[in-house]
Amino acid sequence: MLNVLSCRAFCHLERSKKMLKSLQPLLGGIYSENQLSWTLHIKPWVFQDYRIMWSRSYRMTFACLNTMKSYRYPWTRLYSTSRTTVDSREVKTFLALAHRWWDEQGVYAPLHSMNDLRVPFIRDNLLKTVANHQPGKPLSGMKILDVGCGGGLLTEPLARLGASVIGIDPVDENIKIAQRHKSFDPVLDKRIEYRVCSLEEIVEETAETFDGVVASEVVEHVIDLETFIQCCCQVLKPGGSLFITTINKTQLSYALGIVFSEQIAGIVPKGTHTWEKFVSPEKLESILESNGLSVYTVVGMLYNPFSGYWRWIENTSLNYAAHAVKHEQPVPAEFVLKGETIQLGAKDSTNPGVHEEPKK
Repeated sequence: MLNVLSCRAFCHLERSKKMLKSLQPLLGGIYSENQLSWTLHIKPWVFQDYRIMWSRSYRMTFACLNTMKSYRYPWTRLYSTSRTTVDSREVKTFLALAHRWWDEQGVYAPLHSMNDLRVPFIRDNLLKTVANHQPGKPLSGMKILDVGCGGGLLTEPLARLGASVIGIDPVDENIKIAQRHKSFDPVLDKRIEYRVCSLEEIVEETAETFDGVVASEVVEHVIDLETFIQCCCQVLKPGGSLFITTINKTQLSYALGIVFSEQIAGIVPKGTHTWEKFVSPEKLESILESNGLSVYTVVGMLYNPFSGYWRWIENTSLNYAAHAVKHEQPVPAEFVLKGETIQLGAKDSTNPGVHEEPKK
């Protein structure tokens, strides 16, 4: 039996080698029989016609060589300005709800309540980077980018702490609501700037500008998470902090986050979330670390729809918050350490606190 399998594997390999040779003049590849390797230089005008043939050959060869896991697609590169992370369907959903941002008893009530956790979480972790701070304005002198700011529910409290905040959102009506609300407070009017745009649109002009980037309840709505994280990293200063709150991709999050919250209890409107876009802490950490950030904190969050309050919990199977810091110097990918999720937080609403060392 083993001999039969070996013969089949050898036949597959030989066929793959012949196919690679035949494709070499078309795809501009460099093939070496001795090294059993294939380096592809894509010619876009011919790749489309031969993608099926090359894909089959690629799979056979690398299955035999057992190197599939380590192979990186040669056309996968860093962020390109031609790509977007904005989902047009999500834009339509939030456009219809734009007028309800500042209704504390409405569909955005959970986000208003979440400020009790996320504002101290952001403040306390940012303060570890400064030796002294002004009483009443602890974030004075810091620049923060609030990505997907909506109506400014998180932007305003961060500005009240003294930070200069830029809030961006692709929904024009959201920014109009946010502009109107901040205009009632002259102090906020000076500290906050709102823009109708996506994150990738401002990457070049704001590279390494911000002390903190906040993406709260945003990553579960983007269509390209890796590009989104790349952009977040690019606009951060070295040593800057990225804060994310989102929903884990579990059966429990589907049952409670979509079936119960949207279809039964109506806590949030139907269609607000797509379970396939939810992301696990492990996957998020992997993307963060591969883009030059060290993950310091991952902690669970739980919303009580009856009391209307959030609290920190140890379990991250529903909502969770993450804090990552951009490396001061680039770290080669082979030296990035990946560890298990640190389960932090108490069973009450105490801030999970500031941690001096990244997760190991």
